Amino acid sequence: MATPTRLLRPQCLAYTLLRPAYQRWQSTFSHLESELKSRKISPIFDDLTPQTSHRLSITLSDFLPSSHSPPSILAPAKPNPPMLPLPHHLVYFEPTKRSSEMLPDGTNPDQSPGDPFVRRMWAGGRVRYNHSNPFVLDGGRGVCAEFIRSVSVKGREGEEKVFVSIERRQAKASAEEVEMAEQARLGEEGVKETLEHRVRQRLWRDGEEDFGVCSVVETRNIVFMRERSKAEAEEQTRRAKGKELRPQQKADWKHTMVPDAKLLFRFSALTFNAHAIHLDPEYCREVEGHRTLLFHGPLSYVFMITLLQQRLREAGEEVVKSVEYRNLAPLYAHEPVTFCGTRTGEGRWEIWTETPEGGVAVKGSVVTEGGK
Repeated sequence: MATPTRLLRPQCLAYTLLRPAYQRWQSTFSHLESELKSRKISPIFDDLTPQTSHRLSITLSDFLPSSHSPPSILAPAKPNPPMLPLPHHLVYFEPTKRSSEMLPDGTNPDQSPGDPFVRRMWAGGRVRYNHSNPFVLDGGRGVCAEFIRSVSVKGREGEEKVFVSIERRQAKASAEEVEMAEQARLGEEGVKETLEHRVRQRLWRDGEEDFGVCSVVETRNIVFMRERSKAEAEEQTRRAKGKELRPQQKADWKHTMVPDAKLLFRFSALTFNAHAIHLDPEYCREVEGHRTLLFHGPLSYVFMITLLQQRLREAGEEVVKSVEYRNLAPLYAHEPVTFCGTRTGEGRWEIWTETPEGGVAVKGSVVTEGGK
């Protein structure tokens, strides 16, 4: 008896015909996940002194309500040194590289997948604060180990984007690490590699929720994209403008300010961030298709958390435990930016940043807990 012929449905036939090309496309960037996750990024040591935090407070002060006066500078030698304000971890532990080591747009190459993904955008992140083991600005040394936790490639062939999740684990440096860091600085052979291995081993945890010895665990979600023409950039920005989300809640509090180029420059300087989208108007217009300088996504985070903490202090002893946020739309220098927040439940807040038209540019969810 003859074997009956098996007929393929049209959609199955189409998939069968296209499958080799699909598989080739899938394999084109399949190496990125293993390559990026296996990178050994050098730990960053920093001095936990009040000066850097104070400079950020001064930078923000003219753009906050008058009730937010910057704290006075306290020398580390004085008794009762201050704790690091929650959002201020962003101005510590930033990579310090030569200009020749940076990418053409001024960004850090450590997390970049490389060509053809030459454009970078901060898509959001998550920050968790360990209030049982906070940073104290006593002049001691801290260390940050950076790990690439996950990598994914999304989008149609030719329009792919690479999503990189970077986990930064920050802790007090051990006495041994401080001593070895000084030996490495003096050029003692083999010390640098041993130090980097020990720091990564001490700070790394298999589970993201496990603080271990860390005071702050931050995840930065970065999107890497292909180069595009000025016309393509302008068209994509125009289309995105029509898709802005509107706030889903009524705000309990709001604060509007107008950022200027000085604010963007000073925050870039404090975070040692040379990304041209915050510093070079011509680059913004000609390369990225934006009308002027872009307001930093992390700077929105700093303002939202600073304003929320003021609200929490007025209400009682509640403190921010964790924050998760997404950057959804661009914000620009010299245009109004509005920060908002509302309580959604016990220990729960929603915070967001609005464009001049009232769209949501940054959206965040906050979990709080009782203060110590």
